[in-house]
Amino acid sequence: MDIINKLKTGTRLEKDDAFRLYELDLFTLGAFAFKERLKRHEKKVFFNINRHINPTNICADICKFCAFSAHRKNPNPYKMTHDEILKIVDDSVKIGVKEVHIVSAHNIDDGWEWYLEIFKKIKDKHPQIHIKALTAAEVDFIARSCGFSYEDVIEKMLEYGVDSMPGGGAEIFDEAIRAKICKGKVSSANWLKIHELWHKSGRQSNATMLFGHIESRENRIDHMFRIRDLQDVTGGFNAFIPLVYQRENNYLKEAKFLGSAEILKTIAISRLVLDNVAHIKAYWATSTLNLAMIAQEFGADDLDGTILKESIQSAAGANSANGTSLRAFCDIIKSSGFTPVERDSLYNEIKIY
Repeated sequence: MDIINKLKTGTRLEKDDAFRLYELDLFTLGAFAFKERLKRHEKKVFFNINRHINPTNICADICKFCAFSAHRKNPNPYKMTHDEILKIVDDSVKIGVKEVHIVSAHNIDDGWEWYLEIFKKIKDKHPQIHIKALTAAEVDFIARSCGFSYEDVIEKMLEYGVDSMPGGGAEIFDEAIRAKICKGKVSSANWLKIHELWHKSGRQSNATMLFGHIESRENRIDHMFRIRDLQDVTGGFNAFIPLVYQRENNYLKEAKFLGSAEILKTIAISRLVLDNVAHIKAYWATSTLNLAMIAQEFGADDLDGTILKESIQSAAGANSANGTSLRAFCDIIKSSGFTPVERDSLYNEIKIY
C-alpha cells in the first residue's frame, strides 16, 4: 500500500512510511495531519496559565547546545534559595497561575534535599498548584550523585508533591548524536526507563525532541518511534513536544538552519506517527507564537502556556524571556480561526474563550 493510501485509510505507519512522509509536498502532508488533528480536537487550541521556574544554572554537564548553564558564554551562575522560589510561586498564584514548571541544571554541590524539599513547601502552602518538575535527566543526575535508584527518586518525588514530569532531557535518542551534543547526560534507554517507571506509578508525563541541530531526519523518526513504542506499553505520555533548537550562545557550531517548512513537516509527521499520543504541542517559546499558530494547521493542538518567565530557551536566542499574556494568547488563537481552550496540566478543560 502506498503512503497516500495508508494516510487515507488510517493504517498505522511504520518507519519506512514515516521517512517517505518527508518527501510529500508540505501542504499535502499538512492536510492529512490537520485532518487527524480535527478528528481528535476539532478546532480547539489548548494552553494553560503557567509559570516556569529555573532554580539554578550551575550544571555538572556540558551540553554543547545549551546556552542556559553557566559557562564561558554565560558567565552568570546563580542558585535560588527555597524562600526565593516560594516568593515566585506566591506571586504567581496571586495572578491566577495554576501550574509551576520547575526545571534546574545539575548542580553537584546540592544534595537531593535542595531539589526535592521545595516541592513539599509549595504544596503545603498552595495545595491546589500543579507541580510539573524534574526531567528524566534530573532524576538520573540525582540518582547518580546521591546513590539512589531511579525508583528511590520517583518515590521521593511522589512523597514531596510532584504531580507530573516534564519531557525535557530527551534531546535526540540516537546515542551517536548524544555523544556529540550532550555526552554524560542520561542515556536514551534510561530516559525511557525513568518515564516508564513514572507511568507505572500512576502518573503522567510529556516527551520532547530537540531538532534542527546535527540530527538527521532518520534520527527524528527513530526518536518518535521509541516514544510510540513506550506509549503502547504505558499510555502515560500526555503530549509530544518537538522543540526547535535555538542557535545562539552555545558551542554547537555545526548546527544547520532549519526553515519553517522543515519545522512544520516535522510537527505534521509527529501527529501522524504518534497515533497513541493525544496531544502535539507547538512550544511557542522555541518556534515563535506566530509559527506555533501556523503549526495548529499542521497537526499541533497545544501552545504550552503563558509561561510568564522563561530562561532556558531565551538564553539561546528565543523571544520568550517574559512569557506572554492571556489576552495575547486568546487574540492570536481567535484571529487564526481557532477556539482558545484553557486546560489544566493533564488536559482537562477549564474554560473555553
